[in-house]
Parts: sequence; structure tokens; C-alpha cells
Amino acid sequence: MDLELLISTMHLNDYSILEKMNIQSKAIIINQCDENKHEEFYYNGNPIKFLSFAERGVGLSRNNALMRSTGDICLMADEDMIYVDNYKEKVINAFKRNPKADIIMFNVPIHKKDGHTIEKVEKDGRVRFYNVLKYGTVNIAFRRESVTKNNLFFSLLFGGGACYGSGEDSIFIVESIKKGLKIYSCKDVIAEIEENGSTWFEGYNENYFFDRGALFQAIGGNAFSLFLITQFLLRKRKLYVNELRTKEVFKEMIKGRKDFIKKGKAT
Repeated sequence: MDLELLISTMHLNDYSILEKMNIQSKAIIINQCDENKHEEFYYNGNPIKFLSFAERGVGLSRNNALMRSTGDICLMADEDMIYVDNYKEKVINAFKRNPKADIIMFNVPIHKKDGHTIEKVEKDGRVRFYNVLKYGTVNIAFRRESVTKNNLFFSLLFGGGACYGSGEDSIFIVESIKKGLKIYSCKDVIAEIEENGSTWFEGYNENYFFDRGALFQAIGGNAFSLFLITQFLLRKRKLYVNELRTKEVFKEMIKGRKDFIKKGKAT
């Protein structure tokens, strides 16, 4: 059983990311920039594919890596992650302990600028639809065969550089559950992130909630999207209460929901 990192990044002009991220396995690096270039080499004995594309969109980046992957187990990765020394062994051993797992969500602590740390994986167990949305791309490891056999890819409408600012990871995870893949969580820490800003997040403003409404429509469809919007308004009120009224947030989310429905009809 081998492991492969699928790394999405932008505007790299050297290979320093390999040392920065502490890469200790084979990896595919998708570098979105202003040229098209294909390079293959070894780093500390591990085969590396360094692919540069003159294009934009994080969903496109992740799909480019996924289509070219060959590892038994794949780890989705962003350039701000720093992997622990034994991440490869931790991931492989977790899949050996859980032979029925198609996807495992690993613990990747995020150290915020204000000093506190977010850890989304607090225990080992089964991930269900009701708690799946708290996880992100950085947590995901999957059996490549399970994903490709079920024709799973990342949305090109959601995520940095796309029409809607985020959510490609949530859609990927939800679609995996809908197609019957078994998802587990593992509290083992495989990497850490030092918060340094985002290329898409501009605060909890109208655009954020517009995009969130579109995401909930993409995930829940006509039957379930309004429930997702309502529960979000109630559970996450502290995110927006100092900036926007609940009525304003609801209005923007409904506009985003309708916009996504309209795009579907246009196609």
C-alpha cells in the first residue's frame, strides 16, 4: 500500500515547497501559474510530478491531480500544510485498521492568528451526513480506487477561483456519502496549519452568504436546502450578528440558492 500527496498551489517558481511541507512520500504538485510545464524528479527518494498549468480554479487543480494519481491512498493537500515526520505510516496504518474505510478524515490542527487552535477531528469513529460538513479538504485521505470507481471529482463551480468562493470539499464529501462510500475519522495528527490568510475568504459579508446559499442548494437540492439554510442561520449566528441582521443573511443565502438553480436550468 503506497501513499501519494495531491497538492494544489499557485505561482511557484522553485521546489522549496517540498522542504517547507516536509514531503516524505510521492506527490503530485499542481502549480497554477502563467505557463504550462511538466516535470518529474525524485525528492529524498520519492517520485514527484511537478505540473504547471496556465489556468485557475481550485476544483480544476484538485481534479488535475486526481486524474494523474497512482497511489493506493491519496491525501488532498494545500501548500500551507506542514506534515509531521511519520504522516505516511500514520495514514497507511489507519487504513489497515479500517479495511472497510473508503475515506478517512485525519486531524489537522489549524493555529489561528489570535492564538487559539481549531481541531476538527476529536475522536475516532464513523462520519455521517449530519456531521460531515465540518470537515475540509485538508482532512481528506481516500482509497483512490474507491473514488475513481464511483466517478467522484471536485466541482468546478465552487472553491477559490470559481463562481462560488468555497465548498468544493463539502460537495465532494457529501457526494461520497450519497454514493455509499464509508467515511471514518481518525484523531491522529498528520499535519498542522499556521493561518496566514485566504485567497478567497473576505469575511462574513454578503458574498459569503450568497455563496453559502448556492452551496446548500448544491448539497441538499430543492427538498433539503432550505433546512440547511435555516439551521445555519440559527447555529452560526455569532459569525454575522455584529455585521448583518439575520433577515439580510437569509436574503443573501436565498439569492445564492436561486442563482445556483438558475445555472442548472441554463445547462
